[in-house]
Amino acid sequence: MTLNGISHFMKVMVLCTVFVSSLALAQDNSITHGYADSNGVKIHYAEAGSGPLVIMIHGFPDFWYSWRHQMAGLEDAYRVVAIDQRGYNLSGQPKGNENYDMSLLVGDVAAVIRHLGEDSATIVGHDWGGMVAWQFALNLPQMTDKLIVLNLPHPNGLRRAWTPGSEAAAGTDYARKFREGNPSDPDIFFGNPMTPQTLSGWVSDAQARPKYIEAFSRSDFDAMLAYYKRNYPDISNPDYASAPPAPSLAISTLMFHGLEDTALHSDALNNTWDWIDADLTIVTIPGAGHFVQQDAAAFVTTTMRSWLDDRR
Repeated sequence: MTLNGISHFMKVMVLCTVFVSSLALAQDNSITHGYADSNGVKIHYAEAGSGPLVIMIHGFPDFWYSWRHQMAGLEDAYRVVAIDQRGYNLSGQPKGNENYDMSLLVGDVAAVIRHLGEDSATIVGHDWGGMVAWQFALNLPQMTDKLIVLNLPHPNGLRRAWTPGSEAAAGTDYARKFREGNPSDPDIFFGNPMTPQTLSGWVSDAQARPKYIEAFSRSDFDAMLAYYKRNYPDISNPDYASAPPAPSLAISTLMFHGLEDTALHSDALNNTWDWIDADLTIVTIPGAGHFVQQDAAAFVTTTMRSWLDDRR
């Protein structure tokens, strides 16, 4: 089966791909901040609302503010908590690639849930946060109520799509550069140096960009690349392609994918239903790119809210 024509997929043309940012910005006064301890590393989080716990995990390069639209849309019925992953903004920034191992990133999320006095949560993740979300659900299913992943296909789908010479594999050249390079390299970030300004270049919201520049000025660029150096696979290694598949996951799952994403190809979505032994909803969004939660903020927020409400 291929992506085209599959009935499992819901394709929606979004006429307006940018949510009115003033709505989310107006909610800033409802947000509180705190810190959880994850084996000595402080994990900063922003919190709004009350109700069932929803944990949101950002990717690269980003911070908790990426979820401002979704927080505004959920806070009247859910306790929404968006974290800064370690290395970013106000969270701890330990030195050494080994301190960014996936097991520790998963542990950070678990530490936040326990700190908040809960045993489980709905886990939401984008990009690297999406990979953490997948691994959290696979390794700690008892702490995962529901799973929402944005622009990060299932690990088995990535392995299948990243075949030598494929279009999907060609889009991973940037990651190899991150894995092998250093923040001081003048062209490390898509032909540019890593600075708060260049890292914020993808942010189209003029009101939000200063917040990103400020957050990245507090972040550790070595830590950002450590995610790749420690966890990103060598897809040219035959052992990667032949590794055992991830086990099936019996958790209700919602996936969003902006189809203009050039780094994470939609081909990797194929056959996801073979690895989820629960209801699976896949929403593809033409016109939206990698940062789908901002490119199609209104649509992502209302769809996420409806999906969560239907499963309460």
